[in-house]
Amino acid sequence: MAGKFITFEGSDGAGKTSVMNQIGAIFQKELGDQLLVTREPGGNKISEQVRRVILDRENTDMDYRTEALLYAAARRQHLVETILPALARNQLVLCDRYVDSSVAYQGAGREIGMQAVAKMNEFATEKLTPDKTIYFDIPVQVGLTRIAKHRDASKIDRLDVETTAFHNRVHDGYMAIIKRAGDRFVVIDATQPIASVVAATVSAIRQIAAEYF
Repeated sequence: MAGKFITFEGSDGAGKTSVMNQIGAIFQKELGDQLLVTREPGGNKISEQVRRVILDRENTDMDYRTEALLYAAARRQHLVETILPALARNQLVLCDRYVDSSVAYQGAGREIGMQAVAKMNEFATEKLTPDKTIYFDIPVQVGLTRIAKHRDASKIDRLDVETTAFHNRVHDGYMAIIKRAGDRFVVIDATQPIASVVAATVSAIRQIAAEYF
């Protein structure tokens, strides 16, 4: 495939979505139609419908394996309908979350097994791995405090209201993924002011995808 695939990852409250929005606006001016900014779960009509089911705070009885399977299903549809066509068109694809999120949140956070969730997603993605992943690192309690202070109550989902122990397991899961994945990850200190985080992210992407600039 001709395009480049960069994913954004981070624990809740790291600010990655806010950074993604600013990054998208910056690069849209430079790249126009060569840029695709998307998200998971979601990114197209079918995947967004699955997203609503997964994150609905009323779905408290959802089985953890059901949750993991729904994420993988949404990801599959997103991949074949949105990401792969964009890469075939030589676009730079920036995606808010991908497989690493499922491995960290469902595998480690839900304790159903990081390897089991990784294998499930190998089937869903046919082993498509990002060229690079930018990880926004923040202590768990700092992230949860940010959510409590700043996030609109209507945007708080089932995962946001999980226990601190759950979020600690997610963070530890990410650390294990980064240790195994080596140079696929660029780690950015997300405790900095957002302007500094955005600047660091812009710099990283310009290096990763230098052929687009």
